[in-house]
Amino acid sequence: MTTKSRRAIEDFSIRKGRQEDIPLILRFNKELAEYEGIADRVTATEEDLLETLFGGGPPAETALAFIGEEPVGFAVFYHTFSTLLGKRGLHLDDLYIRPGWRGNGLGTKMLAWLASLAVERKCGRFEWWCLKDNTPALDFYQKIGAKTLDEVFILRLEGKDIADFAKE
Repeated sequence: MTTKSRRAIEDFSIRKGRQEDIPLILRFNKELAEYEGIADRVTATEEDLLETLFGGGPPAETALAFIGEEPVGFAVFYHTFSTLLGKRGLHLDDLYIRPGWRGNGLGTKMLAWLASLAVERKCGRFEWWCLKDNTPALDFYQKIGAKTLDEVFILRLEGKDIADFAKE
């Protein structure tokens, strides 16, 4: 190992970003987009980044659906962030309607409610995952204008794999 490499490792540190780092963060954002060949898709501004990166909020939220007093469904959602847009997004993690109430448009109403929330919160995206073999849901989502993305893969570390990798 060269002296330069050893020094680089010894001097390496990580800290949380600060408001005064916004110009640097935006510059890195643009550099990354250029590297990935999508620089033309960056719409983020310093103001967008300041508002989004340094605002608060809970890690997840829940919405409940009722018919009268009877609970019939729920959604769990949270915010994500797009460096390309410089805005947060709304990610729907779970949407559930009890079996006896399915097929009555309640899921559609919950999706519309969440879309309204995304608009209200100035989100640049509203996203969710769907199993590839859930054809009825995929057909419905495409009917309402949702697009399936085939340009990205979902990658995941879980449980012990996270801890093992973190040790490296």
